[in-house]
Amino acid sequence: MKLSALLLIASVATAQSDSVVIGSKKFTESYVLAEIARQACQSAGVRAEHRQGMGGTIILWEALRGGGIDIYPEYTGTIAEEILKQRGATETDIQTALEQQGIGMTKDLGFNNTYALVMRREKAARLGIKSISDLRGHPELKFGLTHEFLDRRDGWRPLSARYGLARTNVVGLEHALGYAGLVSGEIDVKDAYSTDAKIADYDLVVLADDWQFFPQYKAVFLFRKNTSAAAIAALNKLTGTIDETRMMRLNAEAERTKSYIAAAQLYSGESSESGAESLSHKLWRWISRHLELAGASLALAVVVGLPLGVIASRGGATGQTILAVTGIIQTIPSLALLALLVPVPFFGISVRTAIVALFLYSLLPIVRNTASGLQDISRPLRESAVVLGLTAGQRLRRIYLPLASRSILAGIKTSAVINIGTATLAALIGAGGLGEPIISGLNLNDHVTILQGAVPAALLALLVQLAFDFLDRIFIPRGLRIKS
Repeated sequence: MKLSALLLIASVATAQSDSVVIGSKKFTESYVLAEIARQACQSAGVRAEHRQGMGGTIILWEALRGGGIDIYPEYTGTIAEEILKQRGATETDIQTALEQQGIGMTKDLGFNNTYALVMRREKAARLGIKSISDLRGHPELKFGLTHEFLDRRDGWRPLSARYGLARTNVVGLEHALGYAGLVSGEIDVKDAYSTDAKIADYDLVVLADDWQFFPQYKAVFLFRKNTSAAAIAALNKLTGTIDETRMMRLNAEAERTKSYIAAAQLYSGESSESGAESLSHKLWRWISRHLELAGASLALAVVVGLPLGVIASRGGATGQTILAVTGIIQTIPSLALLALLVPVPFFGISVRTAIVALFLYSLLPIVRNTASGLQDISRPLRESAVVLGLTAGQRLRRIYLPLASRSILAGIKTSAVINIGTATLAALIGAGGLGEPIISGLNLNDHVTILQGAVPAALLALLVQLAFDFLDRIFIPRGLRIKS
């Protein structure tokens, strides 16, 4: 009996340890490689989850180090330049440095996806531009570059310094939207990955890196050293199996079918229908997670915001400080707030990080409306409550809060609607929700996929509005309701 119990415990522990979380960056190839890794792990008997489009290099790296994810696809040049800050490091140097941080790296997958600058073929031919150095003679050209490329150590600033390029006519764009801008003629030059399918699709020309600025960007998988041995073995089987041509074909398949799963199945030779998640199942998963994020953060904001609003209504230095702090929090850009919370211990890449960020954004309307509603109660009513002999707590619960209920509920309603919209950004740190299809659709330039997230989010906001109209009838005293 004891032996069977021990075997059961061991099997449960093994099942728990044989599960991995795989992250990906916000561009097609990273999605595809992560999906290939997920399918490879599952074929090896390891339960795997793919958290799509979690952000840029540093967010993925911090998530890996912090245990928020176990695996993600990366490139040797990026590891050396951006993560280790060791320009020119060899693969042996990289592996040694990573192992000191508890991170392992597979051998390369078989292709080099280097950075490149691309132009429309017609315009490049007309201006006689064949290489990056040729751009020096055309300062009038408009550059549309990804935000990460603008800030990288191997990105725009050192590249423009090396080649002597003008730095004035430059705008930051999301990667997929940059291609749309290039084709429409709104920009003339953009940064690209050499295996991007859109280079061939749009008949773009890749400018030669004639001064050899960019290092090698060989694709690899990074993984935590304590990752399941079966998962690591499955990753190692992928090395050397994808060349540049094959990777471009996989990227093209993802963009043609609007499905990263289909591209990964093209790699493995499986039917494109097998293992595909239905739209109804995806919608249920996205909406339920979205409601979880918005609901939990709003509940927390109500529990904390109402008492703070009561204190703030009394004025003085304390009240002014509460309103000032909640107001300052509201001015922090949502992406910046998420990025600031990720490196903080306990948070990292997780649902709780998204909930805390949304909670902080929800505070101001609740605190301000509660304080305003209480402050607007007339002096005669306050004096009448005192004359009745009620204690301070009784006056607050029985008279002041009911009188301020319209203002308080309006603040909660505002926070709820803000939460529904802002929660879409939680997908950027792998927390899921309706932001997943929006980010994926932006990457694929697929309006249908974008609408799969945007339309339910808008409908949820309308449902929240209706729900609060119903709550008004419950919590607001009859005499204070607005007559229709």
